[in-house]
Amino acid sequence: MDLELLLSTLTAKDTKQAYGALLELESLSRETDDLYPYTEHFADMVGDRAYAVRVRGFRLFCQQARWDTEGVVDRNLDRALAILEDEKPTAVRQALAALAELLPYKRELWPNLRQRLETMEPRRYRDTMAPLIEQDIRRLLEMMN
Repeated sequence: MDLELLLSTLTAKDTKQAYGALLELESLSRETDDLYPYTEHFADMVGDRAYAVRVRGFRLFCQQARWDTEGVVDRNLDRALAILEDEKPTAVRQALAALAELLPYKRELWPNLRQRLETMEPRRYRDTMAPLIEQDIRRLLEMMN
């Protein structure tokens, strides 16, 4: 497996190819810490113009929490959490789902995460998405209880 190729594919215009790379990298992240050195890069991706790239970066960022012995996730969390204010509700929903992967490994971040979740404004999204986002938020808050 060519790690550099997979990482560069994350930002490819071919969304099918990029999504395939994401799934492969997420699987790798569950098994090894090979991607941990890229944690800050994943946080940087959250600032990308393309919403799909923002989501891919955040998902991989959260996956690195299990390997984070140096506090890289902790130091970059606030910046990465900007995705919770994304204009795209689908990006927000995917980010909320990804946070569930981070929670078991980062209990010390729960107060910060709880505060961020409680201050979100899901009603700014259309009526079909707001209740789903609210449900996602409730599920995460319950996980932290």
